[in-house]
Amino acid sequence: MSLRVAIVGSGPAGIYTAEALTKQAGEQVEIDVLDRLPTPYGLVRYGVAPDHTSIKSIAGYLRRVLELPSVRFLGGVELGGEISVDDLTACYDAVVYCTGAMVDRHLGIPGEDLPGSVAATDFVNWYCGHPDMPPDTFSLDSTEVAVIGVGNVAVDVVRVLAKTADELRSTDVPQEVLDRLAKSQVTGIHMIGRRGPEHAKFTLKELRELGELANCDVSVRPEEAGSGEVGELSRQIRGNVEVLRSWSAREAKGRPRRLSVRFWLRPVEILGSSRVEGLRLERTRLADGRVVGTGEYETLPVGMVLRSVGYQSVPLPGVPFDGATMTVPNTAGRVSEGQYVAGWLKRGPTGVIGTNKSDAAETVRTLLADLASRPDRSAPPSRLDDLLAARGVRPVTYADWLSIEAAEAALAASLGRGEHVKLVGRQAMFAAFGRAPAS
Repeated sequence: MSLRVAIVGSGPAGIYTAEALTKQAGEQVEIDVLDRLPTPYGLVRYGVAPDHTSIKSIAGYLRRVLELPSVRFLGGVELGGEISVDDLTACYDAVVYCTGAMVDRHLGIPGEDLPGSVAATDFVNWYCGHPDMPPDTFSLDSTEVAVIGVGNVAVDVVRVLAKTADELRSTDVPQEVLDRLAKSQVTGIHMIGRRGPEHAKFTLKELRELGELANCDVSVRPEEAGSGEVGELSRQIRGNVEVLRSWSAREAKGRPRRLSVRFWLRPVEILGSSRVEGLRLERTRLADGRVVGTGEYETLPVGMVLRSVGYQSVPLPGVPFDGATMTVPNTAGRVSEGQYVAGWLKRGPTGVIGTNKSDAAETVRTLLADLASRPDRSAPPSRLDDLLAARGVRPVTYADWLSIEAAEAALAASLGRGEHVKLVGRQAMFAAFGRAPAS
């Protein structure tokens, strides 16, 4: 009797889980990787900046897993939509939830709901061509923009805002998005951190890329870059601090855009009536290791605020969820009998893409040990194919996905742009394999 496992989510955590199952299972295994979107790869496709081709190349590795004989991709199948937890537990020996962390944390300040105040993930999804984010979502008609956060996602957002459309032309940015970037009115970008340079979360490589922007002057205020010894800092943090201090001595070259990297400031209010008109900040300092306000304020005349202060997962219908940790409670990946979790939904948004590999391997070890302790297990009573057919649901297959890929390559060739240009919206994606999306 073969082992049947459903994996909900086709991002790195889900596909690494499928790979671990094929390697660790001592019996024949059938793995269905489900995703609510018609495309696989999750964060690798819709969360990695388009000009970071080295990271996007991870899709090639993930692709090889989806092409294994024991693995199927079923797109357009949503937990809580076309299927339920009960459906999955009736069709599989085990279910693994790998839906990641899909939304940004809130700042919790007045004015955060004003038009023009948005999550960085929405902006990332927009320039990455996510089907939930129409091309007209952003118009970039403000001259000044604030990006709250000093992690790699914030750096990606800043870099896309600072570059010209021509610099992004060879990437897979949707043409409709590229056209809007070409009309951007942004000239001033402010990247803001609550703590000092030594507490920033960006990597040295990402930081250095900002300093190499051809279209943008980059500056740091000397009083915010710090002046203490850096010898006791880790190599990574020491490198960040040294780069930032070097920027504080730079002279502006008069480039079309300017980036000001700010530290020791926290947002206290987003100003405006019908839309964002400014951002009020309070100077901060450390007291007993905690960030506290000093009572000194300044206001930036920005028309857009992008928050990038961390990701969090969202609850899945019918799956336990801890609202305090924003994760699914688990023990080494086990949620309950027959149900498991991996990736950011399991441990929170920590680590890099590759961290999901060891995380998935742990969950699979737990899953297989549990099944080994049930030698009398019987085959699941139902099959998902039959259930979906009875409901008139036609999943997007891996062959359909390859048709989308081929259409994106053809589009790039017709536009004279790189290897791929992403199709925008489900209608265009489904048209690539001759179907219309379900209404």
